Amino acid sequence: MRDFREALQEQIIVGDGAMGTYLYQLGYPVGISYEALNVSEPDMIRDIHQRYVAAGARLLETNTFTANREKLSKHGLEDKVKDINRAAVRLAREAAQNRAYVVGALGSIRAGKRENIHTDQVKLDYMEQLSSLLDEGVDGIMFETFYDLEEMRLALHIVRSLDKQVPIICQFAVEETHRTKDGVSLLDAFNILREDGADVVGLNCRMGPNGLLRAMESVQGQIALPMSAFPNAGLPDYVDGRYNFVATAEYMAESAVHFAQMGARLIGGCCGTTPEHIQTIAAALQDIDVPELPLMTESDAAAGNVDRLEIQQYPYNIEETVGGDRTASSIVETVRTRHTVIVELDPPRDLDITKFMKGAEALQKAGADAITLADNSLAVTRMSNMALGYLVLDKLGMRPLVHIACRDRNLIGTQSHMMGLYALGIDHVLAVTGDPARFGDLPDSSSVYDLTSFEIIRMIKQLNTGLAFSGKPLKQRATFVVGAAFNPNVKHLDKAITRLERKIEAGADYIMTQPVYDAALIERIAEGTKHLNVPVFIGIMPLASGRNAEYLHNEVPGIQLSDEVRSRMKGLEGEAGRREGVAIAKELLDVAVNHFKGIYFMTPFMFYEMTAELTQYVWEKAERKTDPLFRLT
Repeated sequence: MRDFREALQEQIIVGDGAMGTYLYQLGYPVGISYEALNVSEPDMIRDIHQRYVAAGARLLETNTFTANREKLSKHGLEDKVKDINRAAVRLAREAAQNRAYVVGALGSIRAGKRENIHTDQVKLDYMEQLSSLLDEGVDGIMFETFYDLEEMRLALHIVRSLDKQVPIICQFAVEETHRTKDGVSLLDAFNILREDGADVVGLNCRMGPNGLLRAMESVQGQIALPMSAFPNAGLPDYVDGRYNFVATAEYMAESAVHFAQMGARLIGGCCGTTPEHIQTIAAALQDIDVPELPLMTESDAAAGNVDRLEIQQYPYNIEETVGGDRTASSIVETVRTRHTVIVELDPPRDLDITKFMKGAEALQKAGADAITLADNSLAVTRMSNMALGYLVLDKLGMRPLVHIACRDRNLIGTQSHMMGLYALGIDHVLAVTGDPARFGDLPDSSSVYDLTSFEIIRMIKQLNTGLAFSGKPLKQRATFVVGAAFNPNVKHLDKAITRLERKIEAGADYIMTQPVYDAALIERIAEGTKHLNVPVFIGIMPLASGRNAEYLHNEVPGIQLSDEVRSRMKGLEGEAGRREGVAIAKELLDVAVNHFKGIYFMTPFMFYEMTAELTQYVWEKAERKTDPLFRLT
């Protein structure tokens, strides 16, 4: 088939009709999850798609309108998001048989009773659903029945961060005011979406053909993009205990011709439309002349730019990682599918963040999946990792992973800190005990330790259930992904693993190890942890010099160097020391990447060039291309 974008420039594509209301007409009751039928009754869903293709539809929407975590949770299916969405794409593909494009359909998450759901959760829900649809290879994404420009832009930005090329269709459901629910005119809304990267803008649902025609008249000839129109088959009538839509196929076909004359290049149907409606629409549009699309004028751009100033921006972007792989909704999901690199970059000990931000940007370009920030490691006072984590998120669009030490905050401070992280959109953390204060730069300060590392993991995960540390409800649930630290540099590795198992029982989602400098130990760790049901990120910290090697081996708790490594580093300083340190780290990686998909680099003395080089080496070993990350602005 032709490229979808090219086809839209030259022809009118007939879309399909309703899925939900058609299932209702076939006897499936209201109140069930129609999307769950992708898994439980695939033959039925495939058959409906086939009926639309036979009727003349050349674009199929996947049966995924409400297949997001928030909506599926009402049916106890929140853990089936990936299965349901991926099955939906496969069924549509099987029905299309290369005769129709397949687009992943997504509806508003905020619409309905949960309009106040936190934006961070909305982002995660879209990320999860979109990743599943894109991974299955859809020809495009269709956002439909959206009421707010704000939410539409958020969803569009997320899909663009996952895939720069996939065509995107954005459809609003509006009423007689011809404005979105947040008060933006259709003309301004469409112009803003064009600037944000939409390929098609249009309308669906809420109204029948007449209402959509009048709404399209308000923007006719002023939008330099293909438009879409998917009206309902009139308004539903309740007769003998059942809902029926009254618009005839002939009326829908006449309206479709008008839509085409007004600039619609994608025409189908929403609630109440059936294969009969689509067959008549396809016949009516078969020989119609395709009008030219209007060119973008300076006034178009001005309208979009003026309105854009009044609308909330979305600095938080889930970045596309190297080689075109798509970042999953959490680091845990990512590492289950491919090699994943976390790089630690220490916050500065002074007020100058210039070098830190430069290092973070260099690591981003090298392909790091996340920047992790310690919480005053070695009890040395450093800038707040919360503040720097947000800057990494806001300025670079990278995922920050912040450490939470038990040492510095009591129960009140810890919960307050976690609530602040959540408000800032920082949801990946590593729970650690923290080195005692008396060994740091302020030895007279107190070490709090209200919580052990086990307890802090458990308490953070309690926030995910919507309960405060005190047990009181928090009105909504947090979404923290919690890591645990693991020191394998011990005499009895089996006992350390037993302790690690307790952290997993407490709720740890992933493991990050202390740095390892022995290839044989890496293999022992892999063997000893292979039964664990959470991913392990193996720690590697390149040595900067012979003195650095001896300091780590002799003075830093949890780090041990092999005799061979110490011998190789002995007497080396400056560039020679760093070069040998990177060489040793690469030898360790040669072993590590064969046993672990998770790699955790620690940057010594802000020599981020070393960890950037090692990050690129991981991609070479994993046979992945190293392309610069992109971010939305």
